[in-house]
Amino acid sequence: MIRRAWAWLIRAPAYPPDAADERTVDIVGLRLPWRATVAVTVTVFVFLFDYSRTFLPDDLGDELLSPTGLWATALQRAVLFGLVPLAVIVLGFSDRPARYGVRLGDGRAGVILVLAGCIVMTPVVLWFATLPEARAYYAPSAVGTEPARIVLTNLIDLTATEFLVRGFLMFSLIRVIGPFGVLVATLPFVFSHLGKPELELFSTLGGGLVYGWLAWRTSSIVWGALGHTYILSLVTLAVAR
Repeated sequence: MIRRAWAWLIRAPAYPPDAADERTVDIVGLRLPWRATVAVTVTVFVFLFDYSRTFLPDDLGDELLSPTGLWATALQRAVLFGLVPLAVIVLGFSDRPARYGVRLGDGRAGVILVLAGCIVMTPVVLWFATLPEARAYYAPSAVGTEPARIVLTNLIDLTATEFLVRGFLMFSLIRVIGPFGVLVATLPFVFSHLGKPELELFSTLGGGLVYGWLAWRTSSIVWGALGHTYILSLVTLAVAR
């Protein structure tokens, strides 16, 4: 039974490249895979625009962690992390978004794995929410707003983030460098957490690999987005209480 369960757990689909995935471009002697190179470049630049708050109102100032600031950030990411890579896939790659995780994939595995992960992580998150550094960081995010607004903000933000990192970037990479692309795609995700509580920052590599593995296993970003939304919403609401 244990062997069967393990075989089911690691049974991911193959992601063979098509001709367009394998097409290369020569840049001063560097033979680079075209789609993967574009995905890396776009991801780097949208993360830089997001970090610089380029498209956010200047009057937000120190209020970026307030409900209003987080809502504005979520809308910015819906465009930068969601619509921009989607346009690249459809218009630039002439490809289907489903090949980049925009589908339910293995829904049965997704439901089982997300529920199991949320059950395991709930006591960990509730403990983390008691730490002074976590309370100091997350308290401004829950002041004067309803729980439904917190969940909706996180759902918009994290669905776009999962699509950019675990969809657009990761699936572009694994079709040319194999499962190693799961790890490579996690790196910008880790650096996007700079400034968060230290314990959360250092755990992000492991957490990011789990989300990447989940997308790889299910061929979908949906389940990681739901799990990610649950965890971030739970810690914010727990701090608020």
